[in-house]
Amino acid sequence: MRLTIAAALLVASAAPTSAQSLHQYGALALSPAGDRIATVENSGARGVVTIRSVADGRVLRTIDPCATCSYSGLTFAPGGDLVFLVRDGTAGTVRLTYADARTTRTVATIAGIAQTPRVSPDGKRIALLVTLGAAKESGATQAGVRMVGEIGEKSDEQRLAVFDITKPATTVTPLSPAGRYVYEYAWTPDGRGFVATTALGNGDNNWWVATLDAIDAQTGAVRSIAKPTTQLNQPRVSPDGRTVAYIGGLMSDFGSIGGDVFTVPLAGGSPRNITAGAKSTVTTIDWTKAGLRTVTLAGDQVQLGTLTPGQPVVPGFAKPASVSAGDGRAVFSADGRIAAAVVQDYEHAPAIYAGPIGALRQLTHDNDAAPALVTARSITWKNEGYDVQGWLLAPRITPAGKAPMITLVHGGPSSASMPGYLSETSLNAALLKAGYYVFLPNPRGSYGQGEAFTAANKRDFGGGDLRDILAGIDAVERLAPIDDKRLGLGGCSYGGFMAMWANTQTDRFKAIVAGAGLSNWVSYYGTNGIDQWMLPFFGTSMYDDMKAYEDVSAIYQAKRAKTPTFIYVGERDIEVPPTQSIEWWHALKDRNVPVSLVIYPDAGHCVTGPEQSADVRRRAIAWYDRYVKTAR
Repeated sequence: MRLTIAAALLVASAAPTSAQSLHQYGALALSPAGDRIATVENSGARGVVTIRSVADGRVLRTIDPCATCSYSGLTFAPGGDLVFLVRDGTAGTVRLTYADARTTRTVATIAGIAQTPRVSPDGKRIALLVTLGAAKESGATQAGVRMVGEIGEKSDEQRLAVFDITKPATTVTPLSPAGRYVYEYAWTPDGRGFVATTALGNGDNNWWVATLDAIDAQTGAVRSIAKPTTQLNQPRVSPDGRTVAYIGGLMSDFGSIGGDVFTVPLAGGSPRNITAGAKSTVTTIDWTKAGLRTVTLAGDQVQLGTLTPGQPVVPGFAKPASVSAGDGRAVFSADGRIAAAVVQDYEHAPAIYAGPIGALRQLTHDNDAAPALVTARSITWKNEGYDVQGWLLAPRITPAGKAPMITLVHGGPSSASMPGYLSETSLNAALLKAGYYVFLPNPRGSYGQGEAFTAANKRDFGGGDLRDILAGIDAVERLAPIDDKRLGLGGCSYGGFMAMWANTQTDRFKAIVAGAGLSNWVSYYGTNGIDQWMLPFFGTSMYDDMKAYEDVSAIYQAKRAKTPTFIYVGERDIEVPPTQSIEWWHALKDRNVPVSLVIYPDAGHCVTGPEQSADVRRRAIAWYDRYVKTAR
């Protein structure tokens, strides 16, 4: 449920004159010594592996062993050599690749998909998550397979495999047992095993009930470390091998990481929250030789910092921006002194930053000439005792008189709208160009204000969070020339639910765009592919408390819906099946409310393909122009 219009359509993909010419930096990795950075870089063409100096950002080497392949999963070995994945889409294989100072060679070829290579502490083995003969891409947001034949009897299995660096593998034999899906893992410092988050059964559905486990590196035997009461991400082992740390909290989807930091003995025990009560959200952790390092979202500030159990995070680098690197937000050297990340905000295109954790500096300047298409402002307000924050995006040239505004609600709900460079082809840029202001609220249920704030909309979907949004619009109107009679609403995933639900709660909006929304939580529970995600929010299954699900379903209050609505959804959406959109389209049609529904063929969650998302943008702008701009 984490994808949003912002995530699906507000991708940083534009430059001074061409979306394709913006320089992109992906899969950033930092060497253990903190002296080199590796990324997959491109300027509109396919990406190549690029190694840069941390001292001055200059390119030391490029690696491109396959002219038709894509690269991912960059990670450094303890000695400084590079490991990465080479995906050959035509062959349907992934090659685990090792590059020393002079040569590049294949360690193993996986017939399927693979991710997250990690080199053992002694530098002799590489672990890898593999899905042999994969029927779909990994993750519930990806387009699902056709629902034919006997349903629910088979699903992809992501398992852990280990390879000897010096001996090219002729076969791939997973180490972890069949039937158990491995989501994340880390080596123990002695190289004798792993800590991992795993679950039995369907991998798309069961991450919400995953457990923290140990896996033996020789036998593959699994031992339970803990069964947390929250979702968990990023397990990391202390340098002395005694303790595991992880991020635990109320999370809506795998990869949408946020919460408090917990520790538990590797031998097993009860997890302890070492950041309890913090008014911020930890989004990345690493356990370096100098202790825990974190990335934290505190209000509108992203902070890289140092964490000592029982004490507040000591921030180093802090900025209203978004950061990304590897499978987290930032990466750190083995001694914890150096950090690196790709940094961007609404007005500045992506650039690599690196250096001492308290003094990161910009290393790359490929995108310095990319124009700012927006003026961004952080807005804060209070509502019902909560501190709430959001972003107001305004055209660079202020429109004459009062202007219309579109509010876009992020998905999740456990997530946040964070600054990302606006491309010329994004929905937000298109809205601004068309004369709209754009408001991106982070109401209760979001990250950035602490775990209690994130958990505040349990069993209250569309309640307090909608009131926060409406109060936020009031706050914006006190600060900017917004025409209250010309307001629009939109969102995808949970934002799509909010867009549908708001239609039954307020007539303040003149037009709505709902992507992959949920109109009926009762029917949704029985037809989606991720029913486990609802249990932490509702406390029980729909069959045990149907009224709780009915109470937040727009379909049960359809008689109150009057706002014209454009609905879109992917045909193969696992997270929110198209039947939810069809139900709402039918309800509005039956009530003679202006409505349009487009189901995009073969698309997954929130319709992210370039051609289809461009069509969504065109239709959304036309819908808002028709009903918001002309409203009086």
